[in-house]
Amino acid sequence: MSETPDGVEVRPYEPGDAAAFWELKRGFELGIGEGTGGDDKLTTYEAKLTDDYRERYLSWVEHCASDDPGCVVVAEAVSGDEDGDVGVDSDGDDRGDDARLVGYAFALPEEMTFIWDAAVLNELFLDADYRGTGVADELMEAVLDHARSQDLPLDRIVLDVDEANDRARAFYDRYGFDHWGELVARDL
Repeated sequence: MSETPDGVEVRPYEPGDAAAFWELKRGFELGIGEGTGGDDKLTTYEAKLTDDYRERYLSWVEHCASDDPGCVVVAEAVSGDEDGDVGVDSDGDDRGDDARLVGYAFALPEEMTFIWDAAVLNELFLDADYRGTGVADELMEAVLDHARSQDLPLDRIVLDVDEANDRARAFYDRYGFDHWGELVARDL
């Protein structure tokens, strides 16, 4: 899809990404709990990250990615050997021996756009070492491009962001996201 100056390629999710994707998902969930809501929130988010949840979540990611290709994108850091050669994978794409996923963005598939009558950015997460490098911008652009390709009831994209997550709020503000309603929740 695209390549950042930092040697990070943004591309669609592939089935072989599952294990590394899960580690990023854990970072997303634990970061939400740790950074935006005290010990109770962190404990709640840690508790849900069971083996069963992992299997169900990754199955859902697979379903979404196969149903609406491009709705899940990953950022892969590609580094070459000492000569700068990155090698070639089974599809003929360049891949380094040390290629690793460093982020992802997940827009809900088109079939789910009626939930909010819009495209939905479900999650965007980037490894802390890659924040501030432009990789999040590449992920956001990939999501926006994909959302524009969806047949939407309203030409808009929505997301929820914790009001205590100042960095994320500033990022979304930069992309022109405005307050649009309020998400409320309660335990079942």
